[in-house]
Amino acid sequence: MDLTDPTSAVTATLDGPVLAVLASAGKPLTAGEVTAQMPRGSEVGVRRSLARLVEQGIVQATEMGRNRVHELNRDHVAAPVAVLLAGLRLELWKRLRGSLAAWKPRPLYACAFGSAARGDGDSQSDIDLLLVHAPFPGDSDPRRRSSALGRQLAGAAAEFLTVQLTEREVARWRGQVDELHHRIRSWTGNPLQAVQMSSYEWTDHKRRRSSLYLEISRDAIQVAGETSEPLATFLKASG
Repeated sequence: MDLTDPTSAVTATLDGPVLAVLASAGKPLTAGEVTAQMPRGSEVGVRRSLARLVEQGIVQATEMGRNRVHELNRDHVAAPVAVLLAGLRLELWKRLRGSLAAWKPRPLYACAFGSAARGDGDSQSDIDLLLVHAPFPGDSDPRRRSSALGRQLAGAAAEFLTVQLTEREVARWRGQVDELHHRIRSWTGNPLQAVQMSSYEWTDHKRRRSSLYLEISRDAIQVAGETSEPLATFLKASG
């Protein structure tokens, strides 16, 4: 799936993104305003597409002063298709949230980032996903080896995150990640790039404001984790 223009998975013409723009707009738009929100196509092409869609009745055109404006005819029998086209990326996040909510063990935090989150990738782009899990057996908190502040933060982590996953839960976690690779490929045609780390590692990245943390947090679309989770409490305490 082209992450910049998911409608291209359905149609190669400009009708798909034009309908998606109008379905999302919530107000009448000129041809120039539609073009400005398009992931592809020239204004000439957009005008031709709008003319075809007006002829089909799914788009309504109205003279407003010196401008001609267009809006989706939501009474048209095909209007729900336009709404679906507009929500393809949102549907991906919805499916991810539903899938991760059913995991046992569940991620303490998960988010999409990179081109998928920004909406500027193509059909060959990875779906980048951060998956933060409770510590595995043998995982150590890197902050225990750092300064006095680090030791203080490590103590806070121990208070909030005392339970490590069992070996059986680790095996189940890895199986769930493998299954998610197949699901993402099936849903989008794109490969999943899963960045997995323990809550210890993620909070350490946050404390240091590492380049990875800054990259992820800049574009993050959260798909798992609640503010009531112990990890979120610790993140607030250690920020």
